[in-house]
Amino acid sequence: MKITQDVVKEHGLNPEEYQRIVSSLGREPNLLELGIFSVMWSEHCSYKSSRKHLKGFPTKGEFVLQGPGENAGIVDIGDGLAVAFKMESHNHPSFIEPYQGAATGVGGILRDIFTMGARPVASLNSLRFGAPEHPKTKFLLEGVVSGIAGYGNCIGVPTVGGEVYFNSSYNGNNLVNVMTAGVVKKDRIFRGKASGTGNPVIYAGSKTGRDGIHGATMASDVFGEGGEERRPTVQVGDPFAEKLLLEACLELFKTDYVVGIQDMGAAGLTSSSVEMASRGNVGIELDMDSVPRREEGMTPYELMLSESQERMLMVVRAGTEDAVMEIYRKWDLDAEVIGRVTEGNSIKLIENGKVVADIPVPLLTDVRQSFQKAREPGRAEPA
Repeated sequence: MKITQDVVKEHGLNPEEYQRIVSSLGREPNLLELGIFSVMWSEHCSYKSSRKHLKGFPTKGEFVLQGPGENAGIVDIGDGLAVAFKMESHNHPSFIEPYQGAATGVGGILRDIFTMGARPVASLNSLRFGAPEHPKTKFLLEGVVSGIAGYGNCIGVPTVGGEVYFNSSYNGNNLVNVMTAGVVKKDRIFRGKASGTGNPVIYAGSKTGRDGIHGATMASDVFGEGGEERRPTVQVGDPFAEKLLLEACLELFKTDYVVGIQDMGAAGLTSSSVEMASRGNVGIELDMDSVPRREEGMTPYELMLSESQERMLMVVRAGTEDAVMEIYRKWDLDAEVIGRVTEGNSIKLIENGKVVADIPVPLLTDVRQSFQKAREPGRAEPA
């Protein structure tokens, strides 16, 4: 497929950013690679405009065991225990589809907590809606509150506190912030870091569908009229599957099989594999034909960008694959070896024995470095 200016725009990138991609790669990307860049360079995944502001917050201290850069922060509370906590927003999805948008926001935060090895114990929320008299406010309020309650109740994690404000400035887009805290033994913390050349990469959880494709890009966009038309970009959650995934992961964490683990949240299989490779300064090769899917005819583009919920990606010690997959299958979840850790620092995707994407990981995770390389000669524009 020819990469045109319209195609670039549809991916939430501007012409300058496309030039940066071409300059960084030294060639034109294919559609799959463009999609991967679009989600990894989105505000939702890279914080390219807000990172400088986030750096102003204090992140270090005597009791801080894990600061920014992982799935959740962790603070030592004494007696060998620690609290893992994370908050995030699910604003645009909750405006488009209030119930599922809010519910999957809760589901994503819960996974961020238990992927660190912690059992979630409590959730909170901070909500902002438009004027009470606005015709859409009641619909959004009821949907968001029901979504938060429904997902949390089904998985058994109570919402212990929250706040809600109304103001006409939120008429066009409500704010839905959710937070979860969990308890973990300080000597049993797990992180999303890939390592060990040849170690297998395992996919576990629900199958991949076409829901939520380009969700990270949509969540980074600005809404105008017709935002509801983007409903297909909102994920659909299954809290009962998440409960099974939670218990399976906590059982796995009692072993010594896990090298690194990360949930598939925003940007799905793309962000989880790329971020794990980045933290470990290694490469990852994925076999697209091995990814569990619930729909026929799915392309690598759809598999990599889907944000189907209740999924985990992990690197385990070579030789433990069968034991790891047995744990997940016992909990009635899919589990398959879909790749391996490689030397170098590229994310490489294989379909039918052929390489369909090959991107150096630093170009995806260090946006500033990519932008600096783009200032070198040889820039190109889409047709």
